Amino acid sequence: GSDIAHIREVLGPEASKTIRIISKVENMEGLDNYDDIVAESDGVMVARGDLGMEIHLEQIFLAQKRMIKRCNEAGKFVVTATQMLESMTGAPRPTRAEATDVANAILDGTDCVMLSGETAAGQYPVEAVAVMADICAEAEAYVDNYATYKNLMDHQPIPMPSVEATASSAVRSAHKVGAKLIVCLAESGRTATLIAKYRPAAPIACLAIPPRPEHAHKGNDPEGVCRRILAHRGVVPFTTNAILESPKDYLEIAIAQAKSAGLCDVGDRIVGVHDVDDCAVLKVVVVD
Repeated sequence: GSDIAHIREVLGPEASKTIRIISKVENMEGLDNYDDIVAESDGVMVARGDLGMEIHLEQIFLAQKRMIKRCNEAGKFVVTATQMLESMTGAPRPTRAEATDVANAILDGTDCVMLSGETAAGQYPVEAVAVMADICAEAEAYVDNYATYKNLMDHQPIPMPSVEATASSAVRSAHKVGAKLIVCLAESGRTATLIAKYRPAAPIACLAIPPRPEHAHKGNDPEGVCRRILAHRGVVPFTTNAILESPKDYLEIAIAQAKSAGLCDVGDRIVGVHDVDDCAVLKVVVVD
């Protein structure tokens, strides 16, 4: 944890607002200090190849599951990497074991899966990405999102910050009303990442908006926010440079963009949430 704090100090306060630190855990020291690393990091990479040289092979699966679980509970995005579709470096299709490995990473709760040699030096880079995307989509369909939500809630401290309470309530409301989509507004992306933390079944359409003048010093630009929140599971970011007075107007833009992208249709229920005026708001609306 102290190494990460030192990196933030070197980056300085301005760069730290926009640069995300992903900690690659690849040895026993990292595992022994994992909770501190998660607390200080923006995200974590589970580097199974290097980790497999530090611990017994038969223990890697357990380390992966525990590391992903801790990141899920802390709301930090987690990347699972190393030899996920290794055979596709030279073959057009993965082995059955590799396909199962990718699917199990999704079921474990990972936000991202990463290819390395398959796309950097392999003969079938596009096919590898396509196969991985198909496996991820199929595995996500079998995740019990509401059970995941309840389990995460059981591990949260009470009281929780108001913005997180609103985010978790948005996920619960989306489940209860059968919402097709959760729509949120973002100046920093914090609300979107907190909604993603609670693993809704519905995708999260996040409209990154220009920061208000009083928040301009935070250094968040809409495009930068969109890039950063892409690492979080289920978030589909959009952006606008329009300067509007009312959050309601921004929500209408967000719904229109989501509709154009095929995320919702006329008659669908959606949950809208924002914290733009430092006052958390949640509402259920029907797309018209």
